[in-house]
Amino acid sequence: MAVRIHSFEPVIDDRAKVLILGTAPSVKSLEHKQFYGHPRNYLWPLVYALFGAGEPSPVYEERLAFLQEHRLAVFDVIESCVREGSLDMNIREERPNDLPGLVRQYPGLRCFAFNGSKAYDTYRKYFKNEAALSHLALLKLPSTSPIPTPAMRSLEDRLEVWKQVLPYLMD
Repeated sequence: MAVRIHSFEPVIDDRAKVLILGTAPSVKSLEHKQFYGHPRNYLWPLVYALFGAGEPSPVYEERLAFLQEHRLAVFDVIESCVREGSLDMNIREERPNDLPGLVRQYPGLRCFAFNGSKAYDTYRKYFKNEAALSHLALLKLPSTSPIPTPAMRSLEDRLEVWKQVLPYLMD
């Protein structure tokens, strides 16, 4: 049954340089009340691997602290939508989050890193001509979903592409 789901509040602070943007929380994320809460999602292992930090902490709050210590933030392009299950292709009646307002609140942001094509395409649908966002670099990155694609089958495949965020984290 399709229900209206809502995104979580952003995990961001004044140190943030790169905002990782997904589409909307999955069923597992909503159950756990955590960004990327599916245990097989690659986001947390990928973030730790970007900095050579080994396995992600099993404690969600420690994962968030690690993210923020490394100048990363996380949020969703979609504030709410109707969706059955977790697949992005089932998203309907989406309403975007106020990304221009978020960027005004956190002017240190340099880059939006889109976690998958649907996040990027939804951003472009609502914000492609938004002046308040025109200074940001936009990186369309492979999804961290555990569902393999022909090109992205493992953490290592994704990690090589996601390394594009690293220059934006430097001073």
